Amino acid sequence: MTPTPRRNHRGLRTAGVGAAALLALSACSSSGSDSSSTKPDSSASGRLSGTVTVFAAASLQESFTTLGKQFERAHPGTKVTFSFGGSDSLAASITGGAPADVFASASPKTMKIVTDAGDASGTPVTFARNQLEIATLPGNPDRVGSLKDLTDKDLKVVLCAQEVPCGAAARKALDASGLKLAPVSYEQDVKAALTKVELKEADAAVVYKTDVHAAGDKVEGVEFPESADAVNDYPITLLKGAQDTETARAFIALVRSAEGRKVLTGTGFLKP
Repeated sequence: MTPTPRRNHRGLRTAGVGAAALLALSACSSSGSDSSSTKPDSSASGRLSGTVTVFAAASLQESFTTLGKQFERAHPGTKVTFSFGGSDSLAASITGGAPADVFASASPKTMKIVTDAGDASGTPVTFARNQLEIATLPGNPDRVGSLKDLTDKDLKVVLCAQEVPCGAAARKALDASGLKLAPVSYEQDVKAALTKVELKEADAAVVYKTDVHAAGDKVEGVEFPESADAVNDYPITLLKGAQDTETARAFIALVRSAEGRKVLTGTGFLKP
């Protein structure tokens, strides 16, 4: 689906027009039949308008919600709506025809699903990076201090599904350390994995630092050195089905700006 073409309202050319013609035009204008009665184009007026629909990885929920509010305040009349979830599921929805303007993925692999299908407009750009951390119950009652500790059979550990970026990263870290882990469940996105710990349905989960940060005192984070072997790049792209293209591009520009980076690093993301 191609973007809806924007109308270009041009001013009436008056060069060489006689006085009679000018009067006729004036009469048409006063009757309300000329283009002055139509809604002005946002690009012509220099103002952005319309709604931007953003499909974004679940781990971006806190930072992107903040950036969405900032964008709407800076551009009155615009609206940013989000669909957060596992990057693989979002990519499948986009290639399946779901209406969206922007896609922000938690890994280049899931972004490639969209680019290979020809649904991206331009080349995706990395705007942030994320690193894994172990989330435990508050106070870390099981004294988890390393990735190896999660192999304790008495611990109920949750991982993201391997097709999800946080799950793929966890598998990479485990492989790098030569460890085998038998989780009690695999979750479809990182928020679901973290929720298991928050609800005390699990003793620990391997999630992103950003999610531990967002959870506050509901969980406790434990860093582990193997996470350095599994840092995820986060790419973002405009989609070919975008309706308000300029507004969507402006949101992407905000995400990549110094202000956007400040919000992202403030929630635990690493610089690209």
